[in-house]
Amino acid sequence: MKISSTEIIDHFNRLILKRFILGTISGLLLIGLNAYAGVFSVTPVRIYMEPKDRAVAVTITNDGDEPLVMQADLYVWKQKANGEDELTLTEDMFLSPPIIKLAPNSRQVVRLARLAPAKSGEQLTYRMIVREIPEAKSAKQDLQLQIALAFSMPVFITPPNVKPQLVCELGAGSLIVVCENTGKAHVHPTQINLEAKDGTLIAIEDSGAYLLPGSKRSFQLKPSEKTKASAGQLPTGKARIAVVLDDASKHEYDVSITN
Repeated sequence: MKISSTEIIDHFNRLILKRFILGTISGLLLIGLNAYAGVFSVTPVRIYMEPKDRAVAVTITNDGDEPLVMQADLYVWKQKANGEDELTLTEDMFLSPPIIKLAPNSRQVVRLARLAPAKSGEQLTYRMIVREIPEAKSAKQDLQLQIALAFSMPVFITPPNVKPQLVCELGAGSLIVVCENTGKAHVHPTQINLEAKDGTLIAIEDSGAYLLPGSKRSFQLKPSEKTKASAGQLPTGKARIAVVLDDASKHEYDVSITN
């Protein structure tokens, strides 16, 4: 079973989902309907393992006043050459117990275990998607709509000395940056800046995208306030792309901006 990136709910777009739910609930209240959605959190939000690790602990917390039933599915996580995600259901890993029942305002520690042996010299990447299973509620006089939430987290199994290799350049348009990961492990840019030679910010993008080995992504940068003030006119000449990764490291690439 394969699903595309449009079906992945990760910890970044979960914030968008929450805003959608709040808006939906407000609309339902206006027309006399009640809405219920469970509130839960999962820690850690990213799971890092080594080939020698057989299992890791994951904590699921019910932050709401209603009981919750959760289920987790594991997927092999790959990316096409253009960076599009592709998930394939797998039995390489499993969560124990597979069904988690949580009382209100409680938490449970579960184990994510690995069955398949890790390959040497290659990072293995998975996604664990934890879903709420709506249970039947007792009948009430007023109608109630249940909204089920989901949370997707990356799982990385990384051998020693396996590293990413990020290369970035300007794309077709001076506000498009194309990055490629030619290494053997994932890379996670969190911010991409286009800067003039003197360090003046030209354009910026706050990125949450992962680049798995062999994948390439295009990022559309937004003009800085100074660029907007100059009617979008970009300075020509030498510039640099500055990429900040999730480990706070900064990588710079020299480029030239032409008309």
